[in-house]
Amino acid sequence: MAMTEQSKSGRIGGAGTGRRRRQPAKRSRKAAVLVSGALAVLVLGGTGLGYVYFKLDGNLETVDINAQLGTDRPDDVDNGSMDILVLGSDSRSGDNGAYGKDEGGARSDTAMVVHVYEGHKKASVVSIPRDTLIDRPDCTDAKGTAVAAEHRAMFNTAYEVGGPACAVKTVESMSGIRMDHYIEVDFTGFKKLIDKLGGVEVTTTTAIKDSKSHLDLAPGTHTLDGEQSLGLVRTRKSVGDGSDLGRIQLQQAFMKAFMNQVKDIGVLSNPAKLLDLADAATKAITPDSELDSVQELMGFAKGLTGISSQNVHMVTLPVEYDPRDPNRVIPLEAQSQQVWTALKKDLPIPASATKDAATGKAEGVVK
Repeated sequence: MAMTEQSKSGRIGGAGTGRRRRQPAKRSRKAAVLVSGALAVLVLGGTGLGYVYFKLDGNLETVDINAQLGTDRPDDVDNGSMDILVLGSDSRSGDNGAYGKDEGGARSDTAMVVHVYEGHKKASVVSIPRDTLIDRPDCTDAKGTAVAAEHRAMFNTAYEVGGPACAVKTVESMSGIRMDHYIEVDFTGFKKLIDKLGGVEVTTTTAIKDSKSHLDLAPGTHTLDGEQSLGLVRTRKSVGDGSDLGRIQLQQAFMKAFMNQVKDIGVLSNPAKLLDLADAATKAITPDSELDSVQELMGFAKGLTGISSQNVHMVTLPVEYDPRDPNRVIPLEAQSQQVWTALKKDLPIPASATKDAATGKAEGVVK
């Protein structure tokens, strides 16, 4: 098989065949966080994965975002950068039932816009708080049902009412930036991938005890298994001020630890472990239909492996607490625009964009 090539815009297409499409996935896989590690394990063995392409391709499910959104999208800017919406879901059904009862449908629990700069050596990650009040655009779900626009809707309702395509359309409406790719990471798959990695090492500077997230960590260094890792990125009330903004700080710290762990694992001389990791990774993610094969995913992921955690700049969308409802946040319009404008121009996010924005109180709790 010929490897895929990456176009200047960062999109992936089959070599000599253009973009390959699948029909939309028949079921929406519920997602968690941290797609970078799942993708990275796919490229650790280089072409050594060729003999198992067929098996791993069978693990993949995709969603056809382009078919649902059509042409009603921002322009595709061909400047060498790439923008990816990484989405998580707080649906608590099936294997994830231990995390509590479903709150009425699948909602995006975690949303990150990952901007990969030209040259693919640096990236910025913008986390969007799920409790952000926004103007959600009208959408069409995977079944073709129209969903009306809504003023002051919580950001995480976009996925609930319209699925992945509505989440993408909402982010594109907020940012004015076309998402080149969309990826979900499944709760259960996330846990299994962490276990296959042998855990993720983190250092906590304070005790974290949360019965809902099944966490009981003393201050110090820990190697977290899959269950503990998922608990850490989901815990809220037990850390800092108990806000979603604080949880985002935990997620961002864990994401960097996860990236470092993937870089450090020694699997090149262990084909069995490599296959286990690749199998877990392809079961953990649901990409858009342009990444509908391991071959395409490897071409995509190889474009990210040159980015170290030290070269990933993580911010939270600049927000303030809503004067009408302190349990919600609203974007600081001028500062949010600074963030999106910088990414459109493929420039670093200026410090002024996040100055004086509301933050959680969990920074430094996990290192």
